[in-house]
Amino acid sequence: MLVLITTIIYFSLLLLIAHITGRGGNDAFFRGNRQSPWPLVAFGMIGATLSGVTFVSVPGMVLGSNMGYMQMCFGYFFGYLAVAFILLPIYYKLNLTSIYTYLDYRFGKVSYKTGASFFLLSKLTGAAARLYLVCLILQNYVFDDLGIPYIVTVLVTLILIWLYTRKSGIKTLVWTDTLQTLCFIVTIILILYKASDMLNLGFSDSWSAIWSDSHSRIFDFDDWTSRNYFWKQFLSGIFIVIVMTGLDQDMMQKNLTCKNLRSAQKDMCVSGFLFVIVIGLVMMLGVMMTLLYSHIGMPLPAAGDSLIPDFIASGVMGDTVLVIFTIGIIASAFSSADSAMTALTTSFCIDILEIEDERYCYAPLKSVSKEKVRKVVHLCMMTLFILFILGFKVLGSTSVIDTLLTMVSYTYGPLLGMYSFGIFCKRVPTEKFVPFIAVASPVICFLLDLLTQHLFGYKFGYELLILNGALTYLGLLTVSHKP
Repeated sequence: MLVLITTIIYFSLLLLIAHITGRGGNDAFFRGNRQSPWPLVAFGMIGATLSGVTFVSVPGMVLGSNMGYMQMCFGYFFGYLAVAFILLPIYYKLNLTSIYTYLDYRFGKVSYKTGASFFLLSKLTGAAARLYLVCLILQNYVFDDLGIPYIVTVLVTLILIWLYTRKSGIKTLVWTDTLQTLCFIVTIILILYKASDMLNLGFSDSWSAIWSDSHSRIFDFDDWTSRNYFWKQFLSGIFIVIVMTGLDQDMMQKNLTCKNLRSAQKDMCVSGFLFVIVIGLVMMLGVMMTLLYSHIGMPLPAAGDSLIPDFIASGVMGDTVLVIFTIGIIASAFSSADSAMTALTTSFCIDILEIEDERYCYAPLKSVSKEKVRKVVHLCMMTLFILFILGFKVLGSTSVIDTLLTMVSYTYGPLLGMYSFGIFCKRVPTEKFVPFIAVASPVICFLLDLLTQHLFGYKFGYELLILNGALTYLGLLTVSHKP
């Protein structure tokens, strides 16, 4: 009951923030009136980048690869710098609301619709799958004990997200993400403190215990075929941020609400620095939890994802920590799901329906209020989220969802190739071939991964994203001509 009361209070705060910021129509929903304070955007980006799955999965990574994930995080920081000083100047120069409009300026309508469609499919599937896994965690560890059915958990979650984003969208999210990021970080710190207390360790002793443990190993320069090899992880981290932040409407929309380019660049650089620190805290928590398991004689779980939930659900840490953990999960899940729903609404309205361009807007929509169209699309996106999440529940296997999330990551490769070609090459592709190249590249990558595993025992890691983008680039180059 304490968990339920705390959750209600938390949602009430979100709705209060939405009420206070809920003015401004489509300009507020899509662009935040271009008045967002950059420090808030930078801080809130942490919560939007992470998800409830990350909160559970990243600490558990120490069981399989120690703190090797930090190698990729170091690459993330340089990826943020690339986004700040290569992509953001282009977006601000063209005064974009949807970043995929760039493809219209550079190539034409077919490429524009192709890029936007890849984003819509990827984001809807990926965000719904991640939210499904979070709802499943909350259901198994919290709401089952309260007798609340799974379908109620899903419906209430999505309706609440819809309620606090429906009026001012991105303008509201800049503020709610700040609250949710704060809750997430405070949750990590409090659980770290509780674990240290149970181990009878002070701050300096906890620090020494973590870094003297074998799970604290970060760098791997030994085996280049390993997925944890430093240069693979580091370079992949750079390109993952460029693609999944710089070429993702969800991540970029908040940055485009800053007053000017300089503010957006400061927000991006600070956000990258903070992200590395927060992930470091999360991984340190993972090491601390392994020490705690050993201290009380509790066997480590087989799956890394269960490292924190299983321990907290056992009741060893007390009900207060269970409440804190629940709020942390909800905060990290909501700060990514709400921005995904807002970005999907923005992209569909701007890129597909083109409601802000009278030349291309569908004729039946020209006589309808733009704000009304946006509200209907936003409601439809919420409905699709519900249907997808319930559909994943029918599948009933998290391994299926993991496969699905992996496949979704393939679809960012064509965006990397298209934007790289647009920025670094002066030629223009023949548009009718663009959709076929964008589909063929991830398919070829998938088949190559299967082939190398079968012939050489080598499994591609995140570097497959770079290969995917390179194949798209080469395909566009093959069918291109001088402007």
